[in-house]
This record gives sequence, C-alpha cells and structure tokens, in this order.
Amino acid sequence: MISETQFQHELQLIIVNAIREDVGPGDYSSLACIPASATGRAKLLVKDTGILAGVTFAQQVFNYVDPQLQIEVFIHDGTPVTHGDVAFHVSGSSQSILKAERLVLNAMQRMSAIATKTASYVKLLEGTGTKVLDTRKTTPGIRAIEKWAVKIGGGENHRFALYDMVMLKDNHIDFAGGITPAIQKTQEYLKVNNLDLKIIVEARDLEEVREIISNPGVYRILLDNFDYNQTREAVALIGDYCQTESSGGINEQTMRHYAECGVDYISSGALTHSIYNMDLSLKAF
Repeated sequence: MISETQFQHELQLIIVNAIREDVGPGDYSSLACIPASATGRAKLLVKDTGILAGVTFAQQVFNYVDPQLQIEVFIHDGTPVTHGDVAFHVSGSSQSILKAERLVLNAMQRMSAIATKTASYVKLLEGTGTKVLDTRKTTPGIRAIEKWAVKIGGGENHRFALYDMVMLKDNHIDFAGGITPAIQKTQEYLKVNNLDLKIIVEARDLEEVREIISNPGVYRILLDNFDYNQTREAVALIGDYCQTESSGGINEQTMRHYAECGVDYISSGALTHSIYNMDLSLKAF
C-alpha cells in the first residue's frame, strides 16, 4: 500500500485540481454581490440516513481555500447519521465558504455513500472472519477519497494503483504464456529492480489453483467467478499456503455464502462504482 505521505499528496492533488476546475479565474457569482469583507457561517446539514464520511477532507478543503476559516465539528467520520443531523459549522469569509462549498458537498456526498455501502457489506459478514476489499474501479482523479471512504465504512483497501502491488490477472497470464511463466518472470523482475511488492495471482478454475500453489512466493490467490463448491475446494487446496480472495459478481445476497466457504477477503467494485450519493447540504444561518 502507499505511504501516508503519498496518500496526503494524492488528497492535495484532488483539492488543487477540483478548485481549479470549479473556480477557475474567480467565483464571479460571489464576487459580484458579496463584499470581500463580509463574514458568515454555514452548517453541514444531513438530509439522509447512513454513515458520514468526508468531514476531515472537508476541513482540508476549507483550509486550502482559506486558512482563516473556522470549523467546529459535531459529528466525525464513520458515525451513523440521520435526517436533520448537523455535522459541522464553518465560519469566516462568506466568499471563501461559497468557493469551497461545491467541492465539500460533492466529496462528502460520495464518500458518505461509499462508507454507507461498505458498512452494510461489513455487517453482512459479521462473525465470518472475512474482510471486505475495494478495487481499482474508482472514479478517475478521486481514487484517494473513494478508498478513504471504504476505510471509514469498515472495509479494507486493496492495492491503491498499479505500482504498489503486483496482480497477475487472466490477461497477464495469457500474454506471459501461462501461470508459472508469469509468476517466475514477475519474481525475477522484482528482484532485478529491487522492488518489494506482494504478488496476487488470479485463478479461473481449480486446475489453475493447483498450478499457482506449486510456485513459491505468492501472497494471495484471487478466486474469480468460482461457485460455492469450487470456492470451498479451492480454500481447502490452498490451506495456509497464502491468503484467499473471492470476486466476480458477488452481491449482498451471495457474499455471506462465499465468506462461509472460508475465504479471507471478498473484493467488490460495487463499493465505489455503484452507489447513490448521500443527500447533504451546506446552509447559511
């Protein structure tokens, strides 16, 4: 996984680019009718039910736009919320509050939706020992806040990008000439380039599982589109050789059944690509 320093850098890039995109040369609506000296305050109003996420990110946005803005937080990230709750107050320059408003809302609405969905998946797996993972199926440019939201919801992050973990999927395996060549070439590449990266290998059937476990050094096997019986058999074959992960068409109705097969992780792209934003608003008062 990426370091905290790298992660904070990603967050800063998101903020800088989003403000550039939204404000450009100026927020002319505010500049035209609100004096630069005007001050005010606003509250983050919850108009939905779920898990709140993005409060800390909102603080970073406000600080970037105007370090003089004051934020008083009442509800922290990861807290269940319902209609009518107030997450925080922000006070200071009225122009600055309005400049930051859209980015704060866009980010918090999406992050809260992701955290809420993740929390519902985590609850479905209670007592099984299986953990929920996200994927790289994120919105381009804002991956850091989406993966952050998964963590807030109680899930775990898969690799952040293509550079912090090796994942040999079906196309890599086919292009490399098979499972064993793909693993061996990868291990040699990592050694030559002095890279300390974990290796995950996808298996499409039990025969591929058998071939993978005949090679040393694999961190996790991804059981892609296996049914329940195949998953149980694969878990038994793998034993304590490495970690196991199920993926492929798994949903709320099936995920606990997969967890009960004994896999360590279930990964779901739906956490970040199939969610409906939580209804939030920033209201002056």
